[in-house]
Amino acid sequence: MSGSRTTRQYRGLLAASLGLLLLGACNESGDKQTGAPQMPPPAVGVVTAAKRPVTEGTSFIGRVQAINKVDLVARVEGFLKQRNYTEGQEVKAGDLLFVLEKDTYQAAVDQAQANLASAQATADNAKVQADRARELVKNQNVSQATLDDRVATEKSSAAAVQQNQAALEQAQINLGYTQIAAPFDGRVGISTYSVGALVGPSTGALATIVSQDPIYVTFPVSDRFILDVQARAGKGGVAPEDVVVKLTLANGSDYGHDGKINFTDVKVDQNTDTLNVRAEFPNPERLLIDGQYARVTAGPKDPVEALAIPQRAILSDQSGNYVLVVGESNKAATRHVTTGSTQGADVVVTEGLKDGDVVIVDGVQKVRPGQVVNPAPVVDTPTDQTAGAKGAATAPTPAPAAAPAAPAKPAGN
Repeated sequence: MSGSRTTRQYRGLLAASLGLLLLGACNESGDKQTGAPQMPPPAVGVVTAAKRPVTEGTSFIGRVQAINKVDLVARVEGFLKQRNYTEGQEVKAGDLLFVLEKDTYQAAVDQAQANLASAQATADNAKVQADRARELVKNQNVSQATLDDRVATEKSSAAAVQQNQAALEQAQINLGYTQIAAPFDGRVGISTYSVGALVGPSTGALATIVSQDPIYVTFPVSDRFILDVQARAGKGGVAPEDVVVKLTLANGSDYGHDGKINFTDVKVDQNTDTLNVRAEFPNPERLLIDGQYARVTAGPKDPVEALAIPQRAILSDQSGNYVLVVGESNKAATRHVTTGSTQGADVVVTEGLKDGDVVIVDGVQKVRPGQVVNPAPVVDTPTDQTAGAKGAATAPTPAPAAAPAAPAKPAGN
């Protein structure tokens, strides 16, 4: 019994010693965790939402269209003798572009002139004979039948003169067709036929000429959009002169000239439920080319007050667009927004934000809703002058993080 009691006491002391060792290890581990430095809040760049004058507009897909475009076709048959322009050259109205061999047509003119002269001589003689018969019939020196015959001959000869005059005019017209001139100012394309080729009305276009300045841009507008615009504008509707049209070219650059709407189609396309609208643009630099793609933005001429924030602040999920804002205690929060037109690098927010809201622009990828952040204002720097917009913001300078707490002393000794 004494040995068993001693054994139980020994085991109790051993268990107590192991417990004290484990407790010490836990305290040491806790002390190490307590002494670990805390991660600072993520640094983010922010802007304060505020209203400013913007020109709101709606974008459409448009095509550049030359005001005048003509296929140059030979109206008479003949061998191509001259081409008096360089392919792609700009020409003026009346400039001679093509010349056909004219010998055959000049001969036809000469023949028609001779026929007309002969017919005119015959008509003059018939008139003299008719006038003499009119005098003689008064004294009954000739019969009335003779007078009638001479009057008929006179009229027939006069008709022959008119017929030969028309033939001469037709021959002169055909001779004129051997010279093909520019019908308007424009640029001439590639020549389809070489000098020496036999061309005519059935051989197709010799070349195409298109006008350059001004130029049209056509774009389809949905019927529903037009009705919405007219409803917002009131009973008076929207006058074309109150709408400004801007272009964004295929490379993303802004076209430097504004356009104006000069035509709206009279019927809606039943296949697409759209209405074709046409705007006219100046094209002094010849940047716009017939058939070219362009993005059209149409909006009111006068700017309106609206909230605009950088486009890079806009995020998307299944429920739509949203932004992260900095709220109380610098905590990030989600705001679902409705966006409007784009303004260069900015976008108009129509719903979801108000004046004074602090919106996270840079560093949104490392922030979660409810997380504390370290906000710093974003400073915009000017970029390409051609685009006329402000570029990406500079990286925000994070505020200095708080120094980590000193390691806590272990409890106990």
